[in-house]
Amino acid sequence: MRYKPSVGAQMSAPNVIPMADIMLVLLIIFMVVTPMLTKGLSVELAKVNNPTDMPDADKDDAIIVGVSMSGDVFLGSTKSDITQIADQVRDRIANKLDKTVFVKSDGRAKYGDVVKVVDEIRSAGVDNVGLITDRADQARRPPPPPVS
Repeated sequence: MRYKPSVGAQMSAPNVIPMADIMLVLLIIFMVVTPMLTKGLSVELAKVNNPTDMPDADKDDAIIVGVSMSGDVFLGSTKSDITQIADQVRDRIANKLDKTVFVKSDGRAKYGDVVKVVDEIRSAGVDNVGLITDRADQARRPPPPPVS
């Protein structure tokens, strides 16, 4: 007679604990990396009541010129001199069909600094200049009660 070893009990449900561990690690990685993905200069944008949506500003190849509160000018995330911004923008739009440049300015920046940047961009041959703003929070008041 032959000896037949006994087999232990089989587990019929899949073990999902390793998968949950991997998912938690991935979640932590994404939470750490996501704030680093902001494109260009981080500024407090001007608040407006009736903004126009500009979906092209979120594209990877969008040209964004930033103006900080102190008047510093950035092309993307690189600090630049205002006298060189026209040449740099001209180089970037040379091979593009859509010659739109977006200006991302701090709401507390001097108006004159922003106008100088827009003038330099326009002198580079840009067809359209878009100003990136935030929507103002409008707390709606309830209508007044009817007069009786």
